[in-house]
Amino acid sequence: MLLRRLLLTSVFTIATVACSNAEDASTRQMYQRYGNAQGAGAPVTRAAPQISQPVYENTTRTQNDVGGFDHWLHNFRKRAAGQGLQPGFLSSALGGIEYKPRVIELDGKQPENKITFQQYKKNIVSQKRITDGRKYLSQHHALLNRVSKQYGVPPQYIVALWGIETNFGANTGGFDTLSALATLAYEGRRASFFENEFIKALKIMQGGHAGTDRLTGSWAGAMGQCQFMPSSYLRYGADGDGDGNINIWSNLPDVFASTANYLKTEGWNPYLRWGRAVTAPATIADSLYGRETKKPLSYWAAQGVKLPGGKPLPVTRETADLLASLVAPDGPGTETYLVYQNYNVIMHWNRSTYFATSVGLLADAIANGPAR
Repeated sequence: MLLRRLLLTSVFTIATVACSNAEDASTRQMYQRYGNAQGAGAPVTRAAPQISQPVYENTTRTQNDVGGFDHWLHNFRKRAAGQGLQPGFLSSALGGIEYKPRVIELDGKQPENKITFQQYKKNIVSQKRITDGRKYLSQHHALLNRVSKQYGVPPQYIVALWGIETNFGANTGGFDTLSALATLAYEGRRASFFENEFIKALKIMQGGHAGTDRLTGSWAGAMGQCQFMPSSYLRYGADGDGDGNINIWSNLPDVFASTANYLKTEGWNPYLRWGRAVTAPATIADSLYGRETKKPLSYWAAQGVKLPGGKPLPVTRETADLLASLVAPDGPGTETYLVYQNYNVIMHWNRSTYFATSVGLLADAIANGPAR
């Protein structure tokens, strides 16, 4: 098979967070989650090493691409037959799979600049998103409270994730999930990961419980209003209305229940907040910053960490031993937060301190709206 692409090595960072259409929104989210896993240029606390990514010289569809893809799909059919997928279903499902050059183009995109957390927060925790979040919190009050009671996750976090991931369901991505995943598996940079997700997507379709006959989502295979990869759908997807389906594309009870089930499964503590903004004195060593450094709340108070405005931390007999971490998304000396266990749960959803902090801030802003 002829090589279509010249691979170049580059450090992959993210620049664009403001988006106005479905493809841009899903592209940003997938670069965050499956690119360098750091969000839109966001340094992970105690920065992890960045990953070198290929940039593709040419993404024009050629006959060699199509022929090579068809050959790969033929061989994949043989491998998939040993994964619990029925031959008749495979023949039908794979018959509609197409090579998508646009997916390869997006996978090889290399934004050039980094942004600060202040810039990121301005885009993500915008006044419009806060206003819309409050509106939807009120509009779906009964449903959200039922889901919250069942899973132990406050409604504002469900709404915040919904708002950040897909603009409250408006930008879910318009790519055919099966074709996108097959294209990425064929492309080969992360062949094992995407082939595994492709197989899981096929199992979702074979099971017939998705409530839709066509899976759609981002260019990287994240699906529905909560942007679950197929593996996440199979692990965390929840039937929110008892109809026997888990439809995260158009069924809000399922979207909300699946989001809450994800957080609960990963260890959400219903008695804790995500964290809070604080001020930290310059005397605190840089080595104490980061999620991996967990100290009792009383320790941070003794170190001079305070609430904004200089008020003391709310340390009581009940909270003195509560473990917390000091996180500054742009590094010590910048905007700082004291975060708890639930922050790490949000980080499991998306491994970006920019993302996790913004979810918490947006959730707080939504919850602190006018009384219903």
